[in-house]
Amino acid sequence: MATTSPASAFQATVPAALISAPGSGQGKSLVTAALARLHRNAGRRVQVFKFGPDYLDPMVLEVASGSPVYQLQPWMTGEDECRWRLAQAACEADLILVEGAMGLFDGTPSSADLAVLAGIPAIPVIDAWGMAQTFGALALGLARYREALQVTEVIANRVASDRHAALLAQGLPASLSLLGAIPRHEALTLPERHLGLVQAGELSDLESRLDEAAAVLEEAGLGRLPAPVNFSAPPAEPVPALLAGCRIGIARDAAFAFLYPANLDLLRAMGAELTFFSPLADSCLPDVDAVWLPGGYPELHGETLANNVAMRHALQAHHQAGKPLLAECGGLMACLTALVDGEGRQYAGFGLLPGTATLTRKLQGLGMHAWHHGGVQLRGHTFHHAVVDTALPPTWHSEKQSGTGGEAIYQQGHLLASFFHGYFPSAPSLVADIFTGRLTAS
Repeated sequence: MATTSPASAFQATVPAALISAPGSGQGKSLVTAALARLHRNAGRRVQVFKFGPDYLDPMVLEVASGSPVYQLQPWMTGEDECRWRLAQAACEADLILVEGAMGLFDGTPSSADLAVLAGIPAIPVIDAWGMAQTFGALALGLARYREALQVTEVIANRVASDRHAALLAQGLPASLSLLGAIPRHEALTLPERHLGLVQAGELSDLESRLDEAAAVLEEAGLGRLPAPVNFSAPPAEPVPALLAGCRIGIARDAAFAFLYPANLDLLRAMGAELTFFSPLADSCLPDVDAVWLPGGYPELHGETLANNVAMRHALQAHHQAGKPLLAECGGLMACLTALVDGEGRQYAGFGLLPGTATLTRKLQGLGMHAWHHGGVQLRGHTFHHAVVDTALPPTWHSEKQSGTGGEAIYQQGHLLASFFHGYFPSAPSLVADIFTGRLTAS
């Protein structure tokens, strides 16, 4: 790790790589987590980032690395934030890893766009099952597709044998090398459900799984550090204390857990006092001025939430007192009169809004969105398998980054609810208006 420049800027040189793949399902999430654990176990300070708006992979990556995982997405977080977060991390870490999303060139912006923006080399993880020399052709295509992108190493995943690994290495052109050949191994898998990986907190053996996966990668030759990268950027601009003295209660448990660390950081930077509570286990709200019900899996805990009558009454009293409440995605679902899970079982919701939320097998919303209001733009995303049936008309709609259509945004009193997940640093003033009750329909 290099020494830093004066306090006016972040500047340091540290090994770094973006771990990507030709597409989803190649194993890059678990490879990234295992790499983070491998280097952490070797005594290195590892900082991992996640490209895109995903909540679930970062939970596993945080356990693997021992540090909070922040999102990097040039459109959602902004290019400047991508630069200063990486440069700040370089001043403190011995290794930076960024997990890509989908395929290396998928999306606008793509994982490759971030790698080029930050000057980070990309290391594709390629599922080699069922191929030999063709592995080299696929790797070469990824390396040559975009001239400004650095790709000099690749990782082979799900390799059948030493002979298979040798064939893969022999098939690579001279410009590419095989960083490692990972055998098929149970430690390189985690259970999934409709929104992706299960939450890290639900896996009692996650620590041992990660240690085992790290050992598999080390034996496969992946213990070498990637090339050093020079990072330099000015720090973030300070935000005004728009939430000074505001006490915000945030739901955080197995049913409500989709929280960006950057969102929490922003609320604190604006002067808010944050208190966490569990709608599953607690019988009352903390003494707060506003409540935030983030996304999660309320549909998996419908019976427990319905049976917690005391919490339902506490939330209703908070709402009836005219206090602000933000409900995102799973939070929206729980706020309705009824919630129907994937098996068709209906449970009582919190009853703050009229209507029913129903989980479906079909994906109902996916993509980057923005909400334009009051001259600012709150950026974020949507990803859900549920529909809402309500007589309440939307007050606003989000807008897709590309394409048509958006998510309904409902306002009733000082309650704001939508399937839309916001990235708070993109619009601090609007976020402050939500939590102070100053938000108006104009």
